[in-house]
Amino acid sequence: MTATATRAVTAKLPVDLPEVPGVLRGADVLASAQAIAEVQLPSGMIPWFPGGHCDPWNHVEAAMALSVCGLWDEAQLAYEWLAAAQLSDGSWFNYYLDGAVKDPRLDTNVCAYVATGLWQHTLVTGDDRLLEQHWPMVEGALDFVLRWQRPDGSVRWSLDPAGRPESYALLTGSSSIYHSLRCGVAAAERLGRERPDWELAAGRMGHAVAHHPDAFAPKDEFAMDWYYPVLTGVVTGDDGRRRLQDGWDDFVMPGLGVRCVSRNDWVTAAETAECVLALDALGMDELALELLVAGQGLRLADGNYWTGMAYPEEASFPGGERTSYTAAAMVLAADALSRTSPASGLFRGERLPGGLDLAEPYCECCAGGEAGEAGETGEAGEVATAGASGATRRMPR
Repeated sequence: MTATATRAVTAKLPVDLPEVPGVLRGADVLASAQAIAEVQLPSGMIPWFPGGHCDPWNHVEAAMALSVCGLWDEAQLAYEWLAAAQLSDGSWFNYYLDGAVKDPRLDTNVCAYVATGLWQHTLVTGDDRLLEQHWPMVEGALDFVLRWQRPDGSVRWSLDPAGRPESYALLTGSSSIYHSLRCGVAAAERLGRERPDWELAAGRMGHAVAHHPDAFAPKDEFAMDWYYPVLTGVVTGDDGRRRLQDGWDDFVMPGLGVRCVSRNDWVTAAETAECVLALDALGMDELALELLVAGQGLRLADGNYWTGMAYPEEASFPGGERTSYTAAAMVLAADALSRTSPASGLFRGERLPGGLDLAEPYCECCAGGEAGEAGETGEAGEVATAGASGATRRMPR
C-alpha cells in the first residue's frame, strides 16, 4: 500500500454501541467510527480526510472514537504512531502529511491530549496494557507542556520553529490541558505512580481559567472559548450554566448547530458535538439532545459529517470537506448522552480526581514573565531549530 492508501476495516470486537433513540442508532455510530478507520494510514496516522494532513490532537480524538466502537486494533495503531512520532522533548509537530512534517510549530494543548486519549482507552477496555506501554509518552508530553506554564497558571500556547514561545496563552488551550492533566493524574494512580506536580499544576491552571480571563488572549468570538471551560470541568454547576446561557444566542443557530465564530452564520459539526458534551456535563439534558439532533443535519449516509455548513446558502464549508475529527466528536457525544461505554462520563469528570482551585497572587505583570523561560534556549530550542513544532485543528490562535 502507498503512504496515502486507506485501510480496509474488517473484524469488529463485540461491544455495546452508543445509541440515542430517535437520533442515532448503534449502526450509525459504528458507521462513523468505520469512516474514521477507513482513512487511517498503514502507519497508524489518522489524517483529517484522505490525502489530508494530520495533527496530534485530532488524531487522538479520532482514536477515542475508535475505542468507543470496539475498533481497538485501530486505536492501538493510532497510539503507536504517536509514540513513533514523539520528539525527544515530549512534543509533536503541529501538522504531518504523508509521513513528513507539514508545520513545525509546537502547540502545548496538542501535545497534552494524548493523556486524555490513553486514559479514555483504558476506561473503555478495562485493560492497562496500552497505558503501561505508552506511559513514557504520556509523561514526556505532560512534562513538556508544563515547562511553559506561566506564573498566573495559564500555559503559553505554542513555540515557533526556532523554539521561541509565543507571549500569550489561549483560554481553550489551557482549559483542554487542565482536563488532560487530570486524566494524567488518574492514569498515574491507576499504574501506581505519583505525579502530584501535575495535580498542582492543574489546580493553578483551573484557577486562571475560572477567575482570570485577562490572563488569556481575547478570543471571545470563538465558540470554543465559550464552552471549553465547561466541557473540561473547570467551570461547573450554576456558574457553568450561566456561562452557556449567556453565550447561547451568540453561538447557537436554533435547529442548525453551533457557530464556529459568533459573527458568521457558519455552523460546524465538531463544535456542535463538543457543546453537547459541555451541556451533558452540566446535566442540561434537554438542550444537549436538541443540539445533537441539530448536528445530524451535517451527517452523510456513509457515517461521515460535513465539517461545517454556511447559511443561508446551505453550502458545505470548507467546500466538500468531511473530517475524521468531526465524526469522532459526534461518536463521543453519542456515547456521553447514551451512557454506553465505561468512559462515557469522561467529560462529566467521572473516574477523574477532584479538581483543585489553587489561587495564586495575580497581577498583569505576571503575564509577562514565564515560569520555564530557561527552556527557551534549552532542549526545546534545539529540537525546534531542527524543525520541531506542533499545534491544533480549529483552535483560535
